[in-house]
Amino acid sequence: MTEQKHTSVEEAKADGKYIRTIKSFVKREGRLTKGQQASLDAHWPTMGLEHKNGLINPAELFNNDGKLILEIGFGMGASLVEMAKNAPESNFIGIEVHTPGVGACLSSASEAEINNIKLYEHDAIEILSDCIPNESLDTVQLFFPDPWHKTRHHKRRIVQPAFVESLRTKLKMGGVFHMATDWENYAEHMIEVMNAAESFENVATNGDFVERPEHRPLTKFEQRGHRLGHGVWDIMFKRIK
Repeated sequence: MTEQKHTSVEEAKADGKYIRTIKSFVKREGRLTKGQQASLDAHWPTMGLEHKNGLINPAELFNNDGKLILEIGFGMGASLVEMAKNAPESNFIGIEVHTPGVGACLSSASEAEINNIKLYEHDAIEILSDCIPNESLDTVQLFFPDPWHKTRHHKRRIVQPAFVESLRTKLKMGGVFHMATDWENYAEHMIEVMNAAESFENVATNGDFVERPEHRPLTKFEQRGHRLGHGVWDIMFKRIK
């Protein structure tokens, strides 16, 4: 008897198979405000994307061939919406697992009257695997991910060799993986992992880090950190193989 193959995690679970999957997050669900729920109801049909629908066609999705930027873990979406508003010629896909953040981002995008954003409410690892075409992304953004600062939790950090390899297949040649963190130890970890990835090259020309590029907005969280004397490290590596 041949073993049945499943084309998605959802199909496997529906067939009664238990699958232990690595998650890129910890679900900390907050309470939806009435406004966030209203935005989900009103705008998810046009801006929302579903993992179950599988591989996307970016040109058809956005009705153009603009650059494609993917942001993993956009939080409440303020910086993602600002970037999309400032670059109407580019297309943005955001991935976030926390429903209140998705609702807030939809609300902000609607208020800004922009149509170059699409959102997933799902795990980034599975979206990359099942929904993003190979060599379709110009940029992947990972800003202020969970640092898992305790040593015993470092293995839970999303920036790991297997994750970087999954990004490599999705980035175009010359495409950039842009990370930012306010944890120096995580910044060092990111550099270590990326330096070991032979298919990537550091964009920085003076040391390991780059100055915050103008296209990455300065968040309120980051501004507060600067006032308190906290450092922020931007890291950019481009695909070369």
